[in-house]
Amino acid sequence: MSRYLLTAALLLLPLAALAAAPHPLDPLSAEEMETAVDILQGFEAFPEDSSFATLVLHEPPKDEVLTFAGKAFRREAFAIIYDRRGNRTFEAVVDLRKKALASWAEMKSAQPLVMGSETERFTDLVRANPDWLAAMKRRGIDPNQVQVDPWAPGLVTANLNSPRFLRAISYLRGSGRNYYGRPIEGVLGLVNMNSGKVTITDTGNVPIAAPTQELDAASIAKTHGAPRPLLKPLITNQPDGPSYQLVGNEVRWQRWRFRFALHPREGLVLYTVGYEDGGKVRPILYRGSLSEMVVPYGDGDENWAWRSAFDVGEYGVGMLAAPLTTGIDVPAHAELIDTVMASDAGEAVPYEKRIAIFERDGGILWKHADYSGWTEGRRARELVLFFITSIGNYDYGIEWVFHQDGTLQADAILTGIMLTKGVKEKSLEEHKAGGDVGHLVAPHVVAPNHQHFFNFRLDLDVDGERNSVVELNTEAEGEDEALNDITHTQIMLATEKEARRSLNLTTARKWAVVNPCVKNSLGSPTSYVLVPGENSIPYLAAGASVRKRAGLMNHHFWATQYRRDELNAAGPYPNQSRGGDGLPKWIADNQSIDNEDLVVWYTLGLTHVPRPEEWPIMNATHVGFRLIPAGFFSRNPALDVAK
Repeated sequence: MSRYLLTAALLLLPLAALAAAPHPLDPLSAEEMETAVDILQGFEAFPEDSSFATLVLHEPPKDEVLTFAGKAFRREAFAIIYDRRGNRTFEAVVDLRKKALASWAEMKSAQPLVMGSETERFTDLVRANPDWLAAMKRRGIDPNQVQVDPWAPGLVTANLNSPRFLRAISYLRGSGRNYYGRPIEGVLGLVNMNSGKVTITDTGNVPIAAPTQELDAASIAKTHGAPRPLLKPLITNQPDGPSYQLVGNEVRWQRWRFRFALHPREGLVLYTVGYEDGGKVRPILYRGSLSEMVVPYGDGDENWAWRSAFDVGEYGVGMLAAPLTTGIDVPAHAELIDTVMASDAGEAVPYEKRIAIFERDGGILWKHADYSGWTEGRRARELVLFFITSIGNYDYGIEWVFHQDGTLQADAILTGIMLTKGVKEKSLEEHKAGGDVGHLVAPHVVAPNHQHFFNFRLDLDVDGERNSVVELNTEAEGEDEALNDITHTQIMLATEKEARRSLNLTTARKWAVVNPCVKNSLGSPTSYVLVPGENSIPYLAAGASVRKRAGLMNHHFWATQYRRDELNAAGPYPNQSRGGDGLPKWIADNQSIDNEDLVVWYTLGLTHVPRPEEWPIMNATHVGFRLIPAGFFSRNPALDVAK
């Protein structure tokens, strides 16, 4: 029996029978976190005054998960420990079964992500600095009315043993809440978090915007007048409850079967996604996640050129997951799910209402009508798994959407407040003389042009682990008499370097992950196709330090041989990195991806040219992609949807 058949056999059991059964991919419990921390802190080499930058499940090897049959399994915790005094980073694995340390290793020249516990010390250091206080005094600003935001510093120095830095950006908060509309331009701090030294750069006074950017109802009424009439109720009612089954971290809905977890770094992760067909669960995706997100700002000003947020690797989108509110973030009938994560101190912290699952109307699924008046059709329904993360000014939601026809969709949602720059100009006419790297959105407020790059790691196992990658291109040959030949070509990508590919609108380029050893009833190899949505090329120069640190943005599509520890497209430690890590490094050996266990990495880019209509709050913008079956089934799998 194959690995996947063993897993599928468990998935076909009644869910109630598995209700109390633990699984190798279950997130760490609070008790397991406590055990891991006790073991690590009891280790003689554990440094004093250290923080837990990461404490998560050390996911078991793939073959162990796929052969899991409800018996005992490996259980380990993975930790990244930062020694502030020594400026050292360590990785450790704890065997929770044996209650023993399994491994301990120093990661040379690596800086873990920015930790919440650093914020208070960082703020105190900046506020106590005489140069920062003098900069506020020169502007006539009460320091107590200032918000100081910490930023990962970008590349500060090429020194391999660089100190741990944070940058400080100041905003005039006053008595309001939306301080992002009132940047104190020209004042930038560089904080050495090891020594406590603060260096302030002040490039000159710039006018600060008036407090007209507030988002509460009373403030909006002052600027926009009375709100529009309240809409009449629109109610989705499920009197018999939802159609999905949720037990622990496993979901069954229609013919879909999958597991999930909220990872502190990657956010919402899907596991062991399969589709029940003909009495068996056919594997599609072993693991899917947001592996990295990079936001480079296109302003060469000395106080801006370094700004590029690696939101996954520098901050952790899961750690910053926001509590969800039904009726606003998700529909009123959504089910909200709690989880637990470890703080920097290693304490288990409840994360309540951070994940949502719900069904929603999906429009027409399929329909046909003829002239006789006969008609047949079905209404679609979708299952959505969702979370949202608030990272400084921006808010990002990620939806994994399951469709009844076997399509899996990833949707990234961008909202929140644009990062702004203070300027002297009050009107567009004045601003035109200042260049085109940003757009005036309010008097004295410019939102610089920027880009958002999302990289998704997709460990596709289409009908099993042995897959290949085929590039699909469509072209007009025009050689037939009617000059209307449309040809569809398939190109096998045999190696990792060959699989570095980019979109081509003239050929409607897509990529298929194919199982060459499994065929449908028509004789076609089974496959899933990655269908891109909106995308962009990077506009940063090839030599820019940000682009070197985020090589993932150089191509839209990558494929690598599966490696258990290759999880993040910009590498495990993008904070203060010098570049070259992650995908560019992993493909250097140019391994075969033909009939191998492979991983697909998809980079989607959004070029954001700000508009005044996005100020002071951005309406939600959606970008994403779909994984659609192509020959995975022999006919429409949604024919059996009930009327």
